[in-house]
Amino acid sequence: MIQRIQTVYLLLSALLTGILPFWLHLWTEGGGQAVYARQELWVSAAFYASTVLAVISVLSFKNRKQQFVLNRFNLLLNLFLLGFFVVRSLSISGGTSVSEKGIGMLIPVFSIVFLVLANKAIKKDEDLVKSVDRLR
Repeated sequence: MIQRIQTVYLLLSALLTGILPFWLHLWTEGGGQAVYARQELWVSAAFYASTVLAVISVLSFKNRKQQFVLNRFNLLLNLFLLGFFVVRSLSISGGTSVSEKGIGMLIPVFSIVFLVLANKAIKKDEDLVKSVDRLR
C-alpha cells in the first residue's frame, strides 16, 4: 500500500484539502477580515468531502478500479471548488482597500495535480497487471 506512488499522491492531496484550507485564508473581505473555509459551511463540507474521498481511495488499494473512480469523483469535486473560487475571485474587486484574494484559493489546483498524478499511476499499475495476466 504505502510503497505505491499513488498512495503518496493521495495522502498529499488529503493533507492539502484537510489541513490547509482551515489554516490559510481563502480571501479577505473589504474590512480586512480574512475568510477561512470554516466560516463558509459548504466550502468546508466540500474540502472535508475531498479529504474523505482521498483517504477512502488510499484504503481501497486492493481495488484499483474503485480507486480510479473515487479519484475521478474527487477531481470533479475539486474542479467545482476551483470554479467557485474563480467566479468568486472575478467578482471580488481588485482594489486593495476593498478586498484581496487569498492563497487558499489555490489549494484545489494542487489537489487536482496530485489526483491526476495518482490516476496516472493507478492506470499504469492496472496496465501492468493486465499485461502479466495476458502472459499466463
